[in-house]
Amino acid sequence: MYDRILVPTDGSDGVERAVRHAVDLAVQHGATVHALYVVNSASYAGMPMESSWEGIDEMLRGDAEDAVSLVEGLGDDYDVPVETAVIDGSPSREIVRYAEDNDCDLIVMGTHGRGGIDRLLLGSVAETVVRSSTVPVLTVRVGDAT
Repeated sequence: MYDRILVPTDGSDGVERAVRHAVDLAVQHGATVHALYVVNSASYAGMPMESSWEGIDEMLRGDAEDAVSLVEGLGDDYDVPVETAVIDGSPSREIVRYAEDNDCDLIVMGTHGRGGIDRLLLGSVAETVVRSSTVPVLTVRVGDAT
């Protein structure tokens, strides 16, 4: 049923739950996991020019490589092939684009389960992906979930 499973990661502790779910599905279906980190360059575009752009970019790329390496490590533990990608852009838009461009069969992603004013103020990458993706999306509650 699944040959290519996309798992977007931001490297946070909670997202490991979604990564484990994606790897478990990959084991069951003999699938490849695609680990994607989207560097949201818009998040630091408003910083003063005196800031070291080069330093910020290096830090973000380091975080990205660490995040996808964790997915690779978990894949290695279960003999699941993992392809990694680090790209720039709007996270929700790039997740959908990557899934469609790489013929992924499923997107497995974490959601913090925020509601009400928190979701309104913070937005939800997962919600935007669910609404705009032509690829099925499985959300896994992370963070305060037990």
